[in-house]
Amino acid sequence: MRISLRNRPFGVAATAAALALTALASPAAAAPASASGPAPATALAPASAAAAEPAAPALPRPTGRYAIGRDTLFLTDHTRTDAWVPAAGPRQLLVSLNYPARPGTGGDPAPYMAEEEARLMLAQRGLEDVVPPALVGATRTHARTAARPAPGRFPLVLLSPGFGTPRATLTGLAEELASRGYVVATADHPYESTGTQLPDGRVLTCAACDKVDAQPDDDARRKVLAAVSAGRADDFSFLLDRLTGPDPAWRHSRTIDPRRVGMAGHSIGGNAASSTMAADRRVDAGVNMDGTFFDPAPVRGLDGRPFLMLGTDPGHGPGTDASWDEAWDRLDGFKRWLTVRESGHFTFTDIPEVGEQLGIDDPDAPLSAARSTTITRSYVTAFFDRSLRGRPARLLNGPTPANPEVLFQHP
Repeated sequence: MRISLRNRPFGVAATAAALALTALASPAAAAPASASGPAPATALAPASAAAAEPAAPALPRPTGRYAIGRDTLFLTDHTRTDAWVPAAGPRQLLVSLNYPARPGTGGDPAPYMAEEEARLMLAQRGLEDVVPPALVGATRTHARTAARPAPGRFPLVLLSPGFGTPRATLTGLAEELASRGYVVATADHPYESTGTQLPDGRVLTCAACDKVDAQPDDDARRKVLAAVSAGRADDFSFLLDRLTGPDPAWRHSRTIDPRRVGMAGHSIGGNAASSTMAADRRVDAGVNMDGTFFDPAPVRGLDGRPFLMLGTDPGHGPGTDASWDEAWDRLDGFKRWLTVRESGHFTFTDIPEVGEQLGIDDPDAPLSAARSTTITRSYVTAFFDRSLRGRPARLLNGPTPANPEVLFQHP
């Protein structure tokens, strides 16, 4: 069975928890979102009686030369109270660490996401009875748990997911970067995802999404989203302390080169990349993947540090999101503004791959999953190779015949 799904634009009042499933699950012929939230899901065509149960999706195989290990850290910042649920106590982070590993070491393949996290992500769009949560949760990865790290020291890349979106949706990019010789730390920010399952089994839901939806107007909502981004900057400064400081929390911290740190994020996570760079000089380069800039970080400039803006076309072309035009004018180091034809908001995540393998079509983002993966991997890796390793990155010099979808804005 193939299900044809169609995106509809969401109002600012709709939380990004709704956006998290747009590319995977926005219903066909749905009414536009109202001021109170996203449009309701409509009935989907049932599978034929003869349709076989689909297999669990698999993330594309990474292209680098390294095997990949995966560890998980659960960290508590005792200097801060959680902004969204103060009664919960200190701020906590759940972090996946993908890293270059010795081949043939490690245990089982690393899990993609907990079934309950998948169920909550699907339920937000009324799809838990259409797409089995167990299949999404069982998406096959390429990292191995408890693998021995490869010899050497590697640059560190921090990844931040979209608002309302589990960190798992950036796993494909994290594995690709790890296979290319980066340590990659991807964080779930508490109460900012449809569901985050903690090691003790508790599941945190998106209190911050409720806070956004409760605001009376767009300006008030933007202020809350700016606070989300600023809070993530604090999260990543704390994470850097715990990964590269004198008392590291990760057993393989010696594999990180603290002098070479980059950050990328999707949606509001992309805004968080610029916020973190503005607040923390340890971050040397940043990437915003299709995220509006909700705070003034780009206005202040990043002191010559390189920055890549990678977005949809036309959604993030010149004149379509004023925050990108402003950021471009203010960025004062190496910079590139790229947009991708026929892409959607979630082109830069795992959602196209997972959705396509589960038989879900997205006519409003017709770029194939294979091209979505190739473009995201190629350009993000090229940017970090140039910025953190000093390697030539001809891919960033201008348009190429192999990537006709990628447009260079303001060359």
